[in-house]
Amino acid sequence: MATDCFADLIEPFSRRGVDLGLGRLQSALADLGHPERCFAAVQVAGTNGKGSISTLVHRSLLAAGIRAGLYTSPHLVSWTERIRPGAEPIAPAVLRRHLLTARASAETHGLTPFELVTAAAFLAFAEAGCPLVVLEVGLGGRLDATTCHPGREVIGFASVGLDHREFLGPDLASIAGEKAGVLQGGSVAVSGPQAPAVAAVLEAAAAAAGADLRWRPPLARQADGRLMIGDAWGDCGLAGAVQAVNGAVALGMLEALTERGWVIPMAAVREGFAAARWPGRLQQLQRHGVPLLLDGAHNPPAAEALRRELAEQPDRHGLNPGPRCWVIGMLANKEGPAILETLLAPGDRAWIVPVPDHSCWSRATLVEAAPALAPQLMEAAELQAGIAAAHSAAGGRRVIVAGSLYLIGSLLAASE
Repeated sequence: MATDCFADLIEPFSRRGVDLGLGRLQSALADLGHPERCFAAVQVAGTNGKGSISTLVHRSLLAAGIRAGLYTSPHLVSWTERIRPGAEPIAPAVLRRHLLTARASAETHGLTPFELVTAAAFLAFAEAGCPLVVLEVGLGGRLDATTCHPGREVIGFASVGLDHREFLGPDLASIAGEKAGVLQGGSVAVSGPQAPAVAAVLEAAAAAAGADLRWRPPLARQADGRLMIGDAWGDCGLAGAVQAVNGAVALGMLEALTERGWVIPMAAVREGFAAARWPGRLQQLQRHGVPLLLDGAHNPPAAEALRRELAEQPDRHGLNPGPRCWVIGMLANKEGPAILETLLAPGDRAWIVPVPDHSCWSRATLVEAAPALAPQLMEAAELQAGIAAAHSAAGGRRVIVAGSLYLIGSLLAASE
């Protein structure tokens, strides 16, 4: 990831690492005058698709004339990407000011970096006068910092899959239980199709919490990516067939907000869907003359979605038939062999590269864990060398870069 101007304020808190819990941040927010009580919020939980749902909702609210905020994670290049007190990311000087405001309480209560940034985000949204904020859960849900907001009356569930098992539990039911912990009495929750084990947990948790859980089928989708939004077809600025599911959840959340008095015309929803952008997900670009397709695909469900997308609509992503060349970097705590086994078709080749500033899988550790992959795996010392080697082997065809959003972020940062 690129170094930005916040390392001096955020890095000192990194010693805590991931440490889920609400108490520390709740105490810090009390010290800060409870900025989280100054705005209403909706929350998006799940494993894959949270960011897409969040940006679809946010852009629709903006199109409806509501100065909505957006809080997401992780960022690709700068911490400012995480906080939008309106249409644009927060200004660096403003984020620095809010981090400085929160620092004393953060030190007193031992906040994690994510909790510190969440406190700064809440301060920013309160100061900007945002009446409504879209909060994307960082990790899990029940003990995630965003859950410190007390009034999340509308909640969306993205697809729940196996990821972060070291924190959330060994199986789908355990993970779903942590995600479902965001439910509140009287809230409306919206979900697209889920695995049976996940659906059962969500149903039971909603009943126990006194929440109204609404299931939504995927939106109808045309071959060109247009979605049936309300009673008319509309463009979607986010690529991929999975947006039919994400769009259904976003639309259900917007309809629930309308029931609560927010004025969100369907024309504004269509405008918002068309304006939505989410970099690093099925993103095409050229770098030094090399055509690239970028997609995080950082866990097995995301890898399955990418493989399915490339198999069903290769032309939309600038890909030719036949074997493909990949550049892949994966964090060591991810299920590297499973991701590769999902992504790589017979004849595909992948250059394994390190993810800057992170412990990650190497070709040697991957081959040790999955010997059958050895003939398809090469290694490069760093990302640019991997791209150059894959581009040469691909004969000028598009190279796919995947495996970690941090890897994508380092590429985008170097492109600026």
